[in-house]
Amino acid sequence: MDFLLNEEQKILQGMAYKFAQKEFEPVAKECDREEKYSREVWQKACEAGLVGVYVPEEYGGPGAGFFDVALITEQLSRVDLGLGLSVVAATFGAENILFFGSEEQKKKYLPLLVDGKAICAGAFTEPNAGTDVASAKTRAVKDGNEYVINGSKMFITNGTICDFMVVFCETNPNAEVRHQRHSMILVEADRKGLTKSKIHGKMGIRATDTAELTFEDVRVPVENLIGVEGKGFHQLMHFFDCTRTFVAAQGVGLAQGALDKTIKYVQERHVFGKPLAVNQAVQFQLSEMATRIELARNITYKAAWNVDRGQIDPSLNAMAKYYAGETAVWVADKALQLHGGYGYIDEYDVQRFYRDAKILEIYEGAKEAEKLTIARRLLK
Repeated sequence: MDFLLNEEQKILQGMAYKFAQKEFEPVAKECDREEKYSREVWQKACEAGLVGVYVPEEYGGPGAGFFDVALITEQLSRVDLGLGLSVVAATFGAENILFFGSEEQKKKYLPLLVDGKAICAGAFTEPNAGTDVASAKTRAVKDGNEYVINGSKMFITNGTICDFMVVFCETNPNAEVRHQRHSMILVEADRKGLTKSKIHGKMGIRATDTAELTFEDVRVPVENLIGVEGKGFHQLMHFFDCTRTFVAAQGVGLAQGALDKTIKYVQERHVFGKPLAVNQAVQFQLSEMATRIELARNITYKAAWNVDRGQIDPSLNAMAKYYAGETAVWVADKALQLHGGYGYIDEYDVQRFYRDAKILEIYEGAKEAEKLTIARRLLK
């Protein structure tokens, strides 16, 4: 493995960070306080070429790899995780179209995401089926040339603002094998019978849209089936095996951003007539923060690099996501502590980083689920 970024990747990395500094910093506090999704930021990110970079050239994208997405994600999250998600998660769920969709589906939907004409959502989680996605009960029943969908989804990113979504549905409830009961179905957001309710009062990532969805006799054509009926569970596991590298990159970026702010603060803050940074105990804390971030960065880069080479390792990806998320929480906690009382008020961004970090240990598989994935492969 070559640990050096090529010139294109360095340019992409720098461009993403500069974009976040210019576009995120002026609105981050407002979007957090008001729980506001910024379409303006998303649109500018599309124009800058930061959305859907994994989309191949034949479908209107730049055809970059998942490693490049991880680089972008890290740099955006370094400035603000919520706004960063509004950019990188604008295509969330559409990876299933790329992996398993028909040629017609790819040509119709993927270019819209890159051009800033549509936002996608992945409707997988249910009120009683989070980590155990195979327990999902949202049902899609065939009626002639249509599927009729009934059920509900919870904690859906982009739920109220998306233009279409990929929905994990039970289509074969009587299948003997539990993991052959579900399918992926594309549902346009304006379908009759679909109710979208924004979730308010989140602890963090308030600049993102999170919703509860209810499906009441929602009809879509059978052509909206993604891939093969009954293969939804396996498709979803492949999707997560790839996109967990994005969550790991979010953890690396948030932790780095928290460290950046802390280094600046301890050099400016004077205690007993001297900068806080001259205190050896503070220096030890900064050193450990930097070390953990670098470890998380290396495992995240390796995991994303392997995805691009078709060498997907679920255990490695779980390690990256679990460790980077835990690192982000740990670093954000240390960062806030080193800010003292100032870290506890929203004038200082570090408190937002602290609140945002926790989600990285929960979504796209709680860290306990990641540990199970690792352990099962160790014990095979």
